[in-house]
Amino acid sequence: MEFMRIGPAGHERPYVRDDDGVVRDLSPLTADIDGAFLAADGIARVRAALRDGALAAADVDGIRIGAPVARPGAVVCIGQNYAAHAAESGSEPPAQPIVFFKHPNTVVGPDDTVLLPPGARKVDWEVELAVIIGRPARYLPSPEAARDVIAGYAISNDVSERDYQLEVSGGQWSKGKCAETFNPLGPVLVPADEVDPQALRLRSFVNGEPRQDSSTADMIFPVLRLVHDLSQYMVLEPGDVVNTGTPQGVALSGRFPYLRDGDEMTVEIEGLGRQRQRTERVRLS
Repeated sequence: MEFMRIGPAGHERPYVRDDDGVVRDLSPLTADIDGAFLAADGIARVRAALRDGALAAADVDGIRIGAPVARPGAVVCIGQNYAAHAAESGSEPPAQPIVFFKHPNTVVGPDDTVLLPPGARKVDWEVELAVIIGRPARYLPSPEAARDVIAGYAISNDVSERDYQLEVSGGQWSKGKCAETFNPLGPVLVPADEVDPQALRLRSFVNGEPRQDSSTADMIFPVLRLVHDLSQYMVLEPGDVVNTGTPQGVALSGRFPYLRDGDEMTVEIEGLGRQRQRTERVRLS
């Protein structure tokens, strides 16, 4: 089962793809796939409706796919969560999770254009497993307790401008992470009970050439540990997104050129689909 939001930007409607591959309209159950829907046992209600044959098939071919969760209140990110990526960044593996934030308006559809800021010179790609929160996570007692607050998983591209992140950051990474469109998300949200988050192959390509190829098994801090850890310092709310870090193979390594106007990024995670974006330079009049 895969949850999707389809339609023009700002006017997406909710859908589900059932286990037979048929896309079905969710509007009889909810106006959108958002934090309120997830917190109100939305996934279980959809399963029941599918069993009852209560959801009509929909023809959505050729229509834009949006991010699979609407209006996240927070996008919380983990840095250097793969040892090889930490090494290519010139750092030792962290002893504790590194946390930074992206502005929620960075979240766009999986195939939307990624805009390069006018002065950006070092824009980078980062394929990541995204965790979608389904219930409030507040001072969780153990990593195992995190299972109960995770709604599902999606693909995230944590697009980054490395000069902004490292050279003019003032010691905090978010300047290089928060430009508009810098977080393509989706195409689907897959329920948590259908995914083993520590056994997924994740890959990225630029203009069809391989860049990253790794497994979430190589995370330094696994998903449940991350959500438990974050809950000790902040309350994660339904609909929030947690980006869990990227493996080696980014431009920051020095092995590949940074993104240029017109480049195409493709990122994919086993069982969660694929997204593809072209870059476009913002030109101010």
